[in-house]
Amino acid sequence: MKHRLRYAAGLAAGGLLLLWLFCLPRDLFEGVSYSTVVTDRHGALLGARVADDGQWRFPPRDTLPEKFVRALVEFEDRRFFDHCGVSLRALARAAVQNIRSGRIVSGGSTISMQVIRLSRRKPRTVWQKVIELFMSTRLEARCSKEEILRLYAAHAPFGGNVVGIDAALWRYLGDSGAELSWAEAATLAVLQNAPSSIHLAKSRDLLLTKRNRLLARLRDKGVLSEEEYALAVEEPLIGRPLPMPQHAPHCVAWCDRTEHGRLTETQIDLVLQRRVEELTARWSRELRLSGVRDLAAVVVDVESGEVVAYCGNSDPTFERDGRWVDIARAPRSSGSILKPLLYAAALQEGVILPRTLLPDVPTDFGGFAPKNFDGTYAGAVAADEALARSLNVPNVHLLKEFGVMRFAETLQQAGFRSLNRPAKEYGLSLVLGGAEVTLLDAVSCYAKMAACYADTTRYRGFPLRDRIALYRTFEAMREVNRPDQMDWRRAVSVQNVAWKTGTSYGSRDAWAVGVTPQYAVGVWAGNADGSGIPDMTGARTAGPILFDLFNLLPRTGWFEPPSENEGVKRAVCRHSGHLAGRCCTEVDTVMLSPNACKSRVCPYCREEHLSLDGAWRIADRSEPTRVGHFFVLPPVMEHYYKQQHPDYRPLPPLKKGAGIEPTAPSMHFIYPSDGSVVSLPRQIDGTLAALNCSVTHSDPATEVFWHLDNSYLGSTIYVHQMSVQLRSGVHRITVIDSSGHAQIVSIIVV
Repeated sequence: MKHRLRYAAGLAAGGLLLLWLFCLPRDLFEGVSYSTVVTDRHGALLGARVADDGQWRFPPRDTLPEKFVRALVEFEDRRFFDHCGVSLRALARAAVQNIRSGRIVSGGSTISMQVIRLSRRKPRTVWQKVIELFMSTRLEARCSKEEILRLYAAHAPFGGNVVGIDAALWRYLGDSGAELSWAEAATLAVLQNAPSSIHLAKSRDLLLTKRNRLLARLRDKGVLSEEEYALAVEEPLIGRPLPMPQHAPHCVAWCDRTEHGRLTETQIDLVLQRRVEELTARWSRELRLSGVRDLAAVVVDVESGEVVAYCGNSDPTFERDGRWVDIARAPRSSGSILKPLLYAAALQEGVILPRTLLPDVPTDFGGFAPKNFDGTYAGAVAADEALARSLNVPNVHLLKEFGVMRFAETLQQAGFRSLNRPAKEYGLSLVLGGAEVTLLDAVSCYAKMAACYADTTRYRGFPLRDRIALYRTFEAMREVNRPDQMDWRRAVSVQNVAWKTGTSYGSRDAWAVGVTPQYAVGVWAGNADGSGIPDMTGARTAGPILFDLFNLLPRTGWFEPPSENEGVKRAVCRHSGHLAGRCCTEVDTVMLSPNACKSRVCPYCREEHLSLDGAWRIADRSEPTRVGHFFVLPPVMEHYYKQQHPDYRPLPPLKKGAGIEPTAPSMHFIYPSDGSVVSLPRQIDGTLAALNCSVTHSDPATEVFWHLDNSYLGSTIYVHQMSVQLRSGVHRITVIDSSGHAQIVSIIVV
């Protein structure tokens, strides 16, 4: 019988031990929802969102304010650091008090027992008290005293919808508690004991009495000196709850969507963030006068690659549709801000050299007819100048030569995540705003360019890594005219910035992005609903804001030039910017990217046999001649180029009747170009308006004969223009000069 009893007792003890070992769940507060909390790089609160149950309950943190811990332990559980989860003395005292009062006035619970009660959320009964006693001993065995205190402080109620010490500090004090006073610590320790009956809105006298009583106990134990006690009791009580901080609200909202219910530590600098928000709010108020309602700005630290200031949309206090749209992450038409990336990629791959001449003439690319912003054409423009002046036509020609698919892949590798359509859908408009990008991706891309220039081991998958190409790109971007028309070269106080602006079709988006060796900054202005604003441009609207933002940042120097051993030195034609050929007489030796050897040799410089006086070109070698060197552009490029370059020297005329006529074409269509899709408006009588065609000829005095399909139209001399009446469909326009040279274009009229 005794053996059976011992066996049963052993089984019971073993079962009780197993129950004790496994009575606690792995996560005590599993299922509890927390607030989304977002901090800056130093731990300062940027903003927060309430938990799913509507409570301000911050995720537990690793440290607690020391003064609060001393006050809490003294008020709640003086023997906390001595017992193993249960205080028999506290239970006995509570029992005596309850018997004398005839009701429950004290529970005798330790902090460990209260952690169990908060985690289980069960009705307060004697049986539940027994369970708490049992589980609290297991909690003590699993966790350290500091961990138990952190669990309790993170889940204790502090009145209203405030749960946990961290939320209470921000709601009642407006800070993190780093400089918590003894009076504040005592108030919070008392407040969490009975937040439903004693809180900041009512029973303030009772709260004050209990606070001062706790302060007196701390003084009596030697925690506070007499002077500290006297100052603490004179300190007024905490006032009403304060609103949570609302810095970088769109960034906080993003974190709430992606890291919901967690603590997110960003690299935003709160001091800089406040200054950026103040500046953008001030600019936003000014821009509203011209119909611009929304403004976004991003600042990225080049070295770390982290965002240090983020304004998704300025001044959310201004009531308007779209104020909560996070413009910095919203895909918008890129305008011209991708042109520097095309220039850098083309330099890196040897497609062009820094000053390679690009065509700047009216061109129709199969129905896509880009135009420069000012409506003029230069005939031919150096690539770096085309970037600095943001000319559309030369950059489209460059994109055509580089390849749309190749450039789209480069942009995707550079981090433009919104480019998710096939390259052919973007077409040649890709470099002019045909693609939608985000401000955050654009600024991050320019920051990576600067980072890769400083350290070529950074960002191994980033496509733009050639230091010479990057330096040439930054130099060209530095030449962009500033919004105040200031010459940065003459002003020592002006910071050097490589920057680019952009304006989307219909003036819906104004961009400005700039980079220095330390920072990349981007600005977007417009309306979140996509409506256009007359006269809004990136240079006039976003540019001034960009430089104001740079003025908030520490001054930095300019990019150090690359060393000579990083590239190759080649002779470059001074006229065309191409690699010098045998006919190039004026050359410069320039350090270029390693792939520059793949670039074309100058196609424009050539030798001609001239009469001895140089007045004629001679085709008949039997006559005495001398060799002349000429820089000769194709006719249509020459037509516009010589208007802006009075020093341009055209070829002398060919001496008539002397030998064989040259086979090279001496004329070219200015408009329309071959393969154009032409849209003609209808007139009042329903007929299509006439198409004004134009041809350039190296000898304007030559008579040119015009033909439409199989019909003769007439001839022109000196000014080679012809108005042609057309019907919808495919047509062929032919011009023939008096020497028999012909040019033909096929067009589609719609």
